[in-house]
Amino acid sequence: MPLLKNGKPVDDVWAFVEDGNELSPGGCFTVSLSRFLSEHDMLLGRNEAVGVRLEPADDPALLAEHLDRLHLIEVAFPKYTDGRGYSIANLLRRRLGYAGELRAVGQVLRDQLNFMVRTGFDAVVLNGDDAEEAYRDATAYFSEVYQASADERETVFQKRHKKKTSQKVA
Repeated sequence: MPLLKNGKPVDDVWAFVEDGNELSPGGCFTVSLSRFLSEHDMLLGRNEAVGVRLEPADDPALLAEHLDRLHLIEVAFPKYTDGRGYSIANLLRRRLGYAGELRAVGQVLRDQLNFMVRTGFDAVVLNGDDAEEAYRDATAYFSEVYQASADERETVFQKRHKKKTSQKVA
């Protein structure tokens, strides 16, 4: 499955290491939140790129003091009907100020891409040969937005307020 970062295909150099498995001597890897919390000194001390995979029930706030040292946070979507990953992304970007790569993994569907980007995901693992085209189409489909989100696009309500304010001044 292709990895798209900001809509462009890139090589995936990251590997998820299951709990209980040994880490390779080098390379980029992600681990579960529980493993990271119990081994963070050792993991961060390896002088390698470290990432964490968050499951839907995980609390991203537990990573707050380590966010500046994490290169990647993967957010798992085990079922396409589970939307908790959007809330996790929004919390990481807007409240906690995470600036590293935020990647959606698992059951990522094309019709979810626009909202994934809006909530702060900059990378997705997407099935299909036409993943780049699907990403481009999904993120360009809506010209206006109603909700404020991590992408900080101006909402319809903000635009209306600006227009009314500028009309009163004139």
